[in-house]
Amino acid sequence: MMMVELTSVPSAALPVDVLSDHLRLSSGFADDGSQDAQLEAHLRSAMAAIEARIGKVLIQRQFALTMVAWHEPCAHGLPVAPVSSVDSVKLITRDGVETLVDDTRYVLRRDTHRPRVEATTGQLPAPVSGGSIEVVFVAGYGPDWADVPPDLKQAMLALATEFYTRDDAAPLTMSGPMPSHVMALIEPYRQIRLRGGAL
Repeated sequence: MMMVELTSVPSAALPVDVLSDHLRLSSGFADDGSQDAQLEAHLRSAMAAIEARIGKVLIQRQFALTMVAWHEPCAHGLPVAPVSSVDSVKLITRDGVETLVDDTRYVLRRDTHRPRVEATTGQLPAPVSGGSIEVVFVAGYGPDWADVPPDLKQAMLALATEFYTRDDAAPLTMSGPMPSHVMALIEPYRQIRLRGGAL
């Protein structure tokens, strides 16, 4: 199974000004925007780290999920949430020939942690031997910073601040555990697993 982003979060949707105010960078000085690129990079790193930890997409974008078979003949759980739409399902042969599946044959079942693509009747269409399935969908709380839940906003700002205040030579990723105050904010959004399965 492989998932890739087809669209990225536009710079305008990232709270660069909010982070600048949070860091008090413009206190006593005119804000000339000289650090905007650096702040944006820290925000993107913080967003990626949080999304990977909780399996939620903070700001909306489009993804393509490719796999060789469905989890179940009649349903397939999507790896991230929340999902607002399934844009297409394709069957792809070993030779790369694509067949678009009629959207009346499947439906999106929304869920806080584990949205699913389900067959409307019977089973989901399966690829021929050696083929694959591609599901294109849109995930995220919304297209703007204002759509992100408040505690996840705070977590993203707090983690971006951690990245900003580290030594300039340090990488923009967390090599160790996340700070405890960030973990406390994101914990309610993590997937709950019982008996080895995701709810």
